[in-house]
Amino acid sequence: MARTALILVEGHNRLGPLYVKAAQRLGLRTITLSADPAGYDYLAMEGSEAIRVDTDNLDALIHECSLLRATYHIAGITGFAGEDESVYATVGKLCRHFDLPGPNPTSIERCCDKFIQRRLLAQVGVPIPAYRLAANATDVESSAAEIGLPVVLKPAAGSGSIGVRLCRNVDELTEHMTYLLGGKHIWRSSPRILVEEFAQGPYYSADIMGDEVIGIASGNFGRPPHFVFREYTHPAPLNDDDYKQIADLSLSCLRALDLGWGPTNIEFRWTKRGPVVIEVNPRLAGGPNPRLVQLAYGVDLVTEHIKFATGEEWNLSRRHSNVAAARFLIADRDGTLDWINGDGHAAAVPGVDEVELYVNAKTPIIRNGDYRDRIGHVIATSPSLAQTELILERAVNMISSSISPFPTL
Repeated sequence: MARTALILVEGHNRLGPLYVKAAQRLGLRTITLSADPAGYDYLAMEGSEAIRVDTDNLDALIHECSLLRATYHIAGITGFAGEDESVYATVGKLCRHFDLPGPNPTSIERCCDKFIQRRLLAQVGVPIPAYRLAANATDVESSAAEIGLPVVLKPAAGSGSIGVRLCRNVDELTEHMTYLLGGKHIWRSSPRILVEEFAQGPYYSADIMGDEVIGIASGNFGRPPHFVFREYTHPAPLNDDDYKQIADLSLSCLRALDLGWGPTNIEFRWTKRGPVVIEVNPRLAGGPNPRLVQLAYGVDLVTEHIKFATGEEWNLSRRHSNVAAARFLIADRDGTLDWINGDGHAAAVPGVDEVELYVNAKTPIIRNGDYRDRIGHVIATSPSLAQTELILERAVNMISSSISPFPTL
């Protein structure tokens, strides 16, 4: 009898190991198709196989999957976006070709284009920030003038807050516009910049599987003008009416964008006019978010996603109710990391679920103003928000580091 396999298109250094382990628990072997398998250390795990293939080439992926069917029964196909969310559209096309459960590739492609996404949301009355699409400096300047400062400049495609910045005055607008258009930002196609009203207010995000809202988290950021998460908490401290507003708005987004298969993460700001949709991501949230959902509600989003992808019966019912939060360790300067320690003591604090450092001593630290500035995280869980915050504070204070400035010429 042929072995049963789950195909993963590309990898992800945080989510990838979770998918490999979850697939193994479900009796599946994982096979990763990647343009650069060496970039993912976890692929050396037992029970995981990797094949080098051009993942931008749909025909090459179809050919590779067809060859694998001679040896394996392919139960499902899914994948990871990384900095290029178009991978999810490719996954949808592969699923359709091989008649497997999967997302609608056309819906994914429209959603991953932030300009088209906003246009579709606006057509059905979903509240979003004012926005314009710009292709050059003149467009950016005129769009910012029409909307009014402060504005957020961001690439029309991408993830992880890469290239996203709050511009509070003309100098910041000029500086970031020059960065995006001056060759420092890597564009996969011709530059397309979204100029967007800065929606001010508390941040929330909804984690959805299928058409069911699993939970709503709150988050806060480090210092502007960048959007680097400092902390993330499940569930958000919302009353029933506010929770229902965000949950109902989330489902409106799914309908407007023709989503509703597999995972979706929707980001909001609660402004003077109520919740405003900042972004709809047709995927799991990155970082430790799936772990927080599991600790807070007892729902394993990774395992349930695999069940969606393989046509198995899923179970999204909550099994318990805790407060789980992640505090991120963020570098405060550029330079060489001399040392970082205390993680063992932090992990021993009662209520701490996980301590992970992303970097080792002697690592060069170059801040980018996005998710890559994070050098680690601590996750804590308890029955209450106040207790979880106390646990996090105690654990994080046990971790210390030293960064030496780069030598100057």
